[in-house]
Formats: sequence, C-alpha cells, structure tokens
Amino acid sequence: MGSGGPEDWAIHCPLPIADRTTVQLAHGGGGRLMRQLIEGLFVRAFGGHGEGLEAGLHDAAVLEAGSVRLAFTTDSFVVSPLFFPGGDIGRLAVFGTVNDLAMAGARPVWLSAAFILEEGLPMETLQRVVASMRQAVEEARVQIVTGDTKVVDRGKGDGLYINTAGVGLVPADLRIGPRQVRPGDAILVSGDLGRHGIAVMSVREGIRLEGALATDCAPLAGLVAALVEAGCELHCLRDLTRGGLAAALNEIAAEADVGIQLDEASIPVAEPVAGACELLGLDPLYVANEGRLVAFVPAEAADAALQVLRRHPAAPHPAVIGAVSDEHPGIVELYNKLGGSRTVDLPAGEPLPRIC
Repeated sequence: MGSGGPEDWAIHCPLPIADRTTVQLAHGGGGRLMRQLIEGLFVRAFGGHGEGLEAGLHDAAVLEAGSVRLAFTTDSFVVSPLFFPGGDIGRLAVFGTVNDLAMAGARPVWLSAAFILEEGLPMETLQRVVASMRQAVEEARVQIVTGDTKVVDRGKGDGLYINTAGVGLVPADLRIGPRQVRPGDAILVSGDLGRHGIAVMSVREGIRLEGALATDCAPLAGLVAALVEAGCELHCLRDLTRGGLAAALNEIAAEADVGIQLDEASIPVAEPVAGACELLGLDPLYVANEGRLVAFVPAEAADAALQVLRRHPAAPHPAVIGAVSDEHPGIVELYNKLGGSRTVDLPAGEPLPRIC
C-alpha cells in the first residue's frame, strides 16, 4: 500500500473481483488494477468489522475514542532511488504520513516507523536517512514514538523500505471526505503539478533537465490548518500522490457519484515538468506529487480559500481548476481553450513506478 489514493484502504466498496491464480499489478498504485485488488480482496475480507473500512475512500480513517476523534493511517515507502533532488525516502515517509492525516482535517501528532533493511546496506546511508527523518519530524511538529527494524537477505530488499503509521487529532465538528462533495463545488489545487515524479525519474533515468527541478515533498498539515482557521468550508481534501491529480479526481468522482469538469488552461504545470513529460510521453495530470493537494469547497468559498492558499508557503501557484457537476457521475472531463473535451480516466497502471 502507499500514500494516498486507492492504495490507502480506509474504504468501503465491497465489489468482488474475479478469482485469479496470479496477481498482476504494475509497481506503485493509483490505478484501476490496484483499486480492484483492494476492493475485491482486502475490503471484502476485512470490511464490516470496524469504523474505518466503512468510512468511504479516503487517506485516513477517522475513529471515535470516547469524546476524542482520531485520524489513523498507515503507509509504506519503496522509492528508488533512495535519494533524489530535494528529498529522500526518510523525508518522504514522514511527510507522506503527515499529509494523509491532514487530508482528514487532523492535526498530526504521533508516528511509528519500521525499517526493512537489506543486508549490506551501508551504515552511512541509513544514518543519512535517519537524520533526514529527524529533521522532517521537527519540521512537521510530530513525534516518532515507536518502531521496528528487520533485516532481509541481500538482494531481497532494494536497500531500504520504510513502513509508517500515524495518529492525529480531528476537531469534533469537522467532516472532510469524498462523500461531502456536492454539485457546484469549486475544485482548487495548492500548486503546480508533477514535480516529485519527474524529479525522481530524472535521477533514475539520468535525464538532464534545463534548470534545477526538486521534489515538491512537503508537509501540508499547516496549510490545512490555515484553511480551517480562516473559516473555509472544506468538503474534501486529497494529497496528489501516486496517479497524480487524475487518479485522485477519479476516485473522488466515483465515491461521491458526481461529475468533474476541469479547465485545462487553469491547471498549473511548471515548464520543466511540462517539457520532461513531453519528452517522456507522460501526461502531467498522472504524475505524482508529494506536497500538493486538491480541495473541494462550496463555490462561494472558492475565492476565500484561494486567498488563504496564496498566503501560505506550502501552496506555490494555487489555482481554481474546475467544478463539480451533477452530469456524467463518476466521470472526469478536461476542457481545453477551444471548448473541446476529453475524458481523464483512472490510470490502468502507474507510469512512473517506485516514486514513493
């Protein structure tokens, strides 16, 4: 499982998949096959026994503990390479978990961290990752309070994997999730898209880009808190990880049973990302991010929410990119400057494997 989207399975959609003798999935997640696996196997087996799996597709389960509302999430990080421009697997693990909690409106508080180490991993590599995680938890204002370490045989672990879990506190009156989305809602993104996936890909494939391009990996809890404190009514939030904006919007459209209409000209994509995607034959809408979110708010609240985003350092180049419709439920449509449109479908697989 991974960060955000269908690979986080706080979901309830007990649709069986056909029995198969093998599991055939692309590396990563954010695609149709992963969703079928989770809905048809894991939720089918584990659903109906607790609050979280009944709560709808979301990044974290929100649970009641007496008078306290808790958000709970878990995540695994298998990025290759371990270090990339602007970040590494340790920073990614902390911020990815914090962001999943924040998408439920939670204030992240506690994390766990489990390290799966491949025999022969250089100690200086592990020390570098741990130091980065220490800096990340201080930046995100959370604590790692428990963990585990396992060693696997040489050649069985790609150096280092990290599994995390996170717990956060949710305000009593806050309800954020796909089922809160309504026709007429405005759709905003907090910044330009695709930086993380392209930054990782550039290192992995040895691609030289014009100008420095670093991952957008960053904690988003402060940004969400700023929206809440400003009184912005938030219907749904999602961090745009594997599968990018396209996967997130398809999942939300299906869960909320609404249509989504996007304005292509309003979607921010930096020139280096656009150029790299053109070179690699990729669509920026499907490329992963690790420090960007999409927000669904009532149309009348869009301007106020956009102003909050513009004032926050974690939201470079925010924009209103579309609206929710009661037409074509479950479908995401992208409209261009000429008035033409195309369907933005859920990806069948992950075009950039091992990016988180």
